[in-house]
Amino acid sequence: MSKVMSALNIHKCFGKNEVLKGISFDVNKGEVLSIIGPSGSGKSTLLRCVTTLEKISDGSIYYGELCMVDKNDRGQLTYATGKDMQNIKFRFGLVFQSFNLFPHYTVLKNITDAPLSVAKTPKADVMEYAMELLKKVGLEDKAAAYPNELSGGQQQRVAIARALAMKPDVLFFDEPTSALDPELTGEILKVIKDLARERMTMVIVTHEMNFAKDVSDRVIFMDGGVIIEEGNPQDVLQNPKNERTKAFLSRYSTA
Repeated sequence: MSKVMSALNIHKCFGKNEVLKGISFDVNKGEVLSIIGPSGSGKSTLLRCVTTLEKISDGSIYYGELCMVDKNDRGQLTYATGKDMQNIKFRFGLVFQSFNLFPHYTVLKNITDAPLSVAKTPKADVMEYAMELLKKVGLEDKAAAYPNELSGGQQQRVAIARALAMKPDVLFFDEPTSALDPELTGEILKVIKDLARERMTMVIVTHEMNFAKDVSDRVIFMDGGVIIEEGNPQDVLQNPKNERTKAFLSRYSTA
């Protein structure tokens, strides 16, 4: 099974506060990995670290054969630069909990802007693929709308289409439903389930335990900046071995 991404012994400190304390995990092609755990356990920080939004304090991150960050011969942490870093950034997409759409761009421009201006993809190809993506997320009639004309669920579906427009190897989701009303949550979970059926490689930080159980190939439970338990959804969510996992899951119904 080919690895899309590998993280080894990731540490992240904010001043004297160590938020990540030696996290290691791989993401395999076609796999859906869910990361669960209590608030403050380091889940979102981990996602920010592997998507270059935060710099790590120690460890290494690779996307396939490309090194995003590792120690050099002198033991100093060194990040990729220039073209190498741009190629790495093309390999992943990130969907935030708060949509982060450009308010002054139409839906179509939000989706096509990066492929046109960053990836320099031919315009005809970008437009055709953007309309395919809008159809996939059920918003083909909203291409000319602006974000403020859409519901939260619709905005998040546009955000997913925008991330997919760059054709990433892996898509990261940071609690994609936490800013939504319960009735809108289902819209987003359906889109993600459809992507899972197409074997899109995804890493999802989520509090939706039943969703994690249904859609994941593997689940990681984090607490206190470390991975406490990892395995298939059946084992981690329904037969957890660690007491901290059991205590956390006792608040949820995953029957």
